[in-house]
Parts: sequence; C-alpha cells; structure tokens
Amino acid sequence: MQIDTLIIGAGAAGMMCAAHAGAHSDKRVVIVDHAKSPGEKIRISGGGRCNFTNMYCDPQAFISGNPHFAKSALARYTQWDFIELVDRHGIAWHEKTLGQLFCDGSAKQIVAMLTGMMADAGATLHLQTSVQSVAKSAEGFAVALQTPDGALQIQTRNLVLATGGKSIPKMGATGLAYDIARQFAIPVTETRPGLVPFTFSEGRFVPLAGVAAPARMAADGPSFDEAVLFTHRGLSGPAVLQVSSYWREGQTVTLNLDPQNTIAPALRAQRQHYGRRNLTTELAAHLPSRLVDFMKDDWVLTGNLADQSDARIDTLVDRIQNWQLTPTGTEGYRTAEVTLGGIDTDALSSKTMQAKDVPGLYAIGEAVDVTGWLGGYNFQWAWSSGMAAARAIAAA
Repeated sequence: MQIDTLIIGAGAAGMMCAAHAGAHSDKRVVIVDHAKSPGEKIRISGGGRCNFTNMYCDPQAFISGNPHFAKSALARYTQWDFIELVDRHGIAWHEKTLGQLFCDGSAKQIVAMLTGMMADAGATLHLQTSVQSVAKSAEGFAVALQTPDGALQIQTRNLVLATGGKSIPKMGATGLAYDIARQFAIPVTETRPGLVPFTFSEGRFVPLAGVAAPARMAADGPSFDEAVLFTHRGLSGPAVLQVSSYWREGQTVTLNLDPQNTIAPALRAQRQHYGRRNLTTELAAHLPSRLVDFMKDDWVLTGNLADQSDARIDTLVDRIQNWQLTPTGTEGYRTAEVTLGGIDTDALSSKTMQAKDVPGLYAIGEAVDVTGWLGGYNFQWAWSSGMAAARAIAAA
C-alpha cells in the first residue's frame, strides 16, 4: 500500500495529527494502534471527564532538556484554539481549580470528536495493528504491519511517531517510539516515571492512609500548593504528583502543611484565652486529627498551650512548614501519568516536529522529551505538537 503519511499511535497527539495532516486533499493518511479502541488514555483521564487543557498553559509548565523547545508549537496552536474546537463540536466544559478544564459529560466526547474529525479528513484508522518493522526506502519508509486480517506492507512518504511513553503499561504502553528513533540514530534522553506517587519503606504512613491535607510541596524545582494524600505505600495527591517530576532518587522533599502561615498566630492567640487546652487539641483545629495523632507520637508533642513558649511554637511550626521527607522511590510506570524524557528535542525541528537528519520522520506528544505539569498541560502539548507536524505535512 502506497500512502502519504503513516501515524503510529492513535492517542491524543496522533489523532490530532491525523485529523489535519491530509485534510481536504488527496494525501492519504493512515493511523494505526495496537489497542482495541483509539484514545484510551483520553478516555480514562480526569476521572473519565478528560482534563483536556489548561487556561494558564505556559512554556514554564513544561520540563525538557531544552526548556525553549515547546514554545513554538504551543504558541501556534494554543489552549484557546483547542477550546474553540471543543466549543464548535458542542462539548460542554467547566473549569476546576488552577485553570484545569474538564468535559461536563464524558471524556468519550473528546475521543468521538477526534475520530469524527479523522473520518471527515479521510484518514484511515487501523486498530489492533502492530508494527513489525520499519526501514528507510526510496519512497520514504517501508513499514511492515500485522493487522487482524494479516500482514500489511506500507510504503509511506512520512512517518509520525505518536506512541507515547512507557507510563501505564497495562494499557499497552511501550517504548516503540524510542526504538524506532534509535534505529535512525536519533538520540533518546533518559526516561523515568513522572506525575507519580512516592513510596516510603516500612509502611511509614500506613496509620495515615486516606488522610488528605492542603499543602505546599517542593523537591528540586518549583513548589506546588495543592492537596497531599497519605497512602498505605506513601504519599500521593496533586502536589506530590507535581513534585515527583522534579525529584531524583535519594533527594529529600519539603512538605509544608501550613502554607498560609496561620498556625503560629492561632496558637499564640488561643494560648491567651485557653491556656489549659491541650496543644494537640488546638493543632487538630488546623490539621487533620489523625495527622496530629501521628505527629504527637512521632514528634513527641506534649503539654498544654500555656506550656508553649513563643520559641517552642516557632520550632513546632517550622517543623510543620519544613517537614523533610526522603521517599524510598515512586510507584513507577505502573501508575505514572506520564513519561519524563524521550526523543531528544535537539534532533527535532521545534516548528515542524520533523527529525533534522531524517526527512519525513516526525515525533509528537509524550514520545518527545517534553513533559507538562499535572492539570491538562500534557494534553495541550499533544494537541500543539500534533498540529505542528500536521501543518508541516499538509503544506509539503
């Protein structure tokens, strides 16, 4: 089969690219995926409602070996462009915290929108189809596929790698894009799990499993003000997931359970009127009671408010605001929402996502060394990078 463009991976980036790479032209676009359904990560995201972008999408919210690489694609297809697309297709949405946008109904609406756009553009979707081999050819690339109906040989001028990363292997995630990139001498940076819970040894937080609290958290990077959730295995919640992308094995993380700095003034004020009240009783008015019980034993908190000098209050609050913790590790790719690292951006054009030394080979979405914060940023990178490649292919 001779075609113009073959896209490997029917996820967010791949479908966005397929919907625009050959639209309203005679260019033949085929998109393949080994899953039974397209857009599986879209379908399960955001609790089934798909956090499809973020109103505050900014290049600073992306991690990459080259922090400038994402700027071009993000500027040329913005969150407002995707919001306009969603509106045009009649999909109702709402904003949650921190600019995160979700479907009012179901994530399946986004999948249906994209598959409909692909069909309208004339792109052909092949599911339960795996890539057996890829080779350079006179026409561009020779790709051997295994479909439910048997083997299929494809000759394509353009090849787009949109298979994502290694996160959530139970959904079929593999390192295929990395393997193909390396085959063409395109470097791949170190990959590791991102947006992933921390684990701690010896069941450190088992007594606190299920307790959540607002917090400020940081590792070797920016701090995040969001919820922290204690689990049987360690720490989770939005703040933890954000910080995990900046954390390296052996590093400590800083947990601030009083980010608004309200506890010290409250303890001093209550000491004047309720000096006989137990210290932990007053703390429980500001922190979850089970967390206070844990601190009481772990930090040896004793005495009434009247027993607490200003210095002792300051020491306690400093500890609450600068709780130093060293995770044993993370839960790994099994639960990671994204993969950090990937196809080296130095080998790609930031405008077209095409490999600089391999004409016709493109890489988009999570397969590339660009990783966004939690909250719709990674979907926006998928839309933007997929669109950048599609426009370049359509214009060629």
